[in-house]
Amino acid sequence: MSRTPETPALRFADTITRDTKQLAVLFADISGSTKLYNSLGDNAAQVVVNTCVTLLSNVAIRFKGRIVKTIGDEIMCVFRRADDAAAAACEMQETIDAKRPGGQRVQIHIGLHHGPVLLEGDDVFGDTVNTAAYLRSVATAGQILITEGTHHNLSPELKECARVIFTTAIKGSAEPSSVYQLLWQRDTGDMTYGNLRPPQIKPGDEGSLLVSYRDSEVRMGEALPEVTIGRGEDCDIPVDDMHASRNHVSIRLIRGNFYLVDLSLNGTFVTLEGGEEIHLRRQELMLERSGSFALGRSASEGKPGLVVFTRDRRAYRALQ
Repeated sequence: MSRTPETPALRFADTITRDTKQLAVLFADISGSTKLYNSLGDNAAQVVVNTCVTLLSNVAIRFKGRIVKTIGDEIMCVFRRADDAAAAACEMQETIDAKRPGGQRVQIHIGLHHGPVLLEGDDVFGDTVNTAAYLRSVATAGQILITEGTHHNLSPELKECARVIFTTAIKGSAEPSSVYQLLWQRDTGDMTYGNLRPPQIKPGDEGSLLVSYRDSEVRMGEALPEVTIGRGEDCDIPVDDMHASRNHVSIRLIRGNFYLVDLSLNGTFVTLEGGEEIHLRRQELMLERSGSFALGRSASEGKPGLVVFTRDRRAYRALQ
């Protein structure tokens, strides 16, 4: 007895039209919104946040951008040209600084990257989106961070408004690249300029990083280029917090810089000197100056054990 072959069910993924385009992805986020809610109360703070999001959206549209989504106090938008995205980012900073929504001195931080994105309906995905989100997460209040590739795509006039502030290994690239800060203030007299003198004036070795957790302390450098931290007994620095993964993070010396690489389930909460807490999950961050990080939960949640680090730029051999 013959049977008529059944028609395979149409998969949901087959109904989605996919396309790839070169776009600039911009994330803008309100800095310190938690403090805003704590000081003003939920209703008044929500009014301020909504006003900020509306102002940011209007700027994006005015510079030929498209709003992809808004999530709480954050806006994500895309632009066809890197110049339009960069100009919009500067205008966003100027608008929020001038308008003072709700009479509050609100600040925002912005991450921007230009590259290939995967389009699915009205949404966008891919490494370009992840890179822009990463830059937003490490930007401090009032900052606009862009990648080296984005900088290459800017007009000469906008390139002159950018300066290198650190290097990192961007996802999808095997080599570390520069991250630029785009300067938007009309008066930059109080800005600190990076010293980009030739590398031969630096010490001939790598410097060191002092990492400590309770009674454990290690000094990283040429002789100890990688340290693992986690709940596992085989970690170089074992921790006793059940929120931490067994192999939670590693710190690696790469071309003279120390990178914290999160490998965990719950993420790592990093506080750099003078900055706000950053939540990393399967991401990496260059460790400069000094700071601390908590494994698996924020330092504001109870009293997790903090790992403290201090960057020492002096020659490592001189410390032996």
